Amino acid sequence: MKRVLLLTCLCCTLAACNRVEKQAAVMLQSARTAYGRGDYTEAKTQIDSIKVLYPKAFKARRAANKLKYEVEWDELGQNLAWLDSTLQARQARLDSVKGNYLFEKDGEYQDIGSYIHPSQVIEKNLHRSFLRFQVDETGLMRMTSIYCGSYNIHHTAVKVTAPDGTFAETPASDDSYETTDLDEKIEKADYKAGEDGNVMAFISSNSGQNLRVQYLGERPYTTTMLPADREAAAAVYELSQLLSSITGLQEEIKQAGLKREFIQRKLQGEEEK
Repeated sequence: MKRVLLLTCLCCTLAACNRVEKQAAVMLQSARTAYGRGDYTEAKTQIDSIKVLYPKAFKARRAANKLKYEVEWDELGQNLAWLDSTLQARQARLDSVKGNYLFEKDGEYQDIGSYIHPSQVIEKNLHRSFLRFQVDETGLMRMTSIYCGSYNIHHTAVKVTAPDGTFAETPASDDSYETTDLDEKIEKADYKAGEDGNVMAFISSNSGQNLRVQYLGERPYTTTMLPADREAAAAVYELSQLLSSITGLQEEIKQAGLKREFIQRKLQGEEEK
């Protein structure tokens, strides 16, 4: 009697397992159909549902797991193609505009060079107080507040104000220095994008207006930005956006490539099972 009962239970279990596998197989086929028409989102949804709804459908789950890697492989391939195409377009844009800037790089101690606007080369701007802008090859923009005068003001920040009263102000710079050249006091303070109180973006968006610059230090000093300096700020800011997007695309391509290598190893592992 016990033997008959055991066989009955075993048959019921096998029948239930077969039923679960068949149900999971139907969902797996739906996933394959979605994959075939390029609907990767739907394919992954169906695959994930198999894992949730049929945890004991081991055969279907193994096949679904392999299919998921195939979906991700193709999806990444499409994404890489788009990233590469976009990168090429932006590189072409960079090639067309970078001749408008001067490129500075000392190969002996610099790994990354910088672009500046021709109107702001130091040789053309001796003995005057102004804001100087540059951007490195990765897209990181920097601003230097330069002060030249007969006395020190010991400034560490600047405030830029538009005619309507709106303004942007840098936090105190952690990279500043002072020197004296033939009785002329020279002070410089550097600010990089993201730590500049949005001053560079503010100048760029208001480059067509008269902007007042206040040097914030122990003694007051105010000047007005020359049109050439405002134009330089806007041009360098635009270049920084382009360079930053290129750097971001290059990093995305790198990460996508690493993920594709990982998926390839997983697919090889599935085929060896």
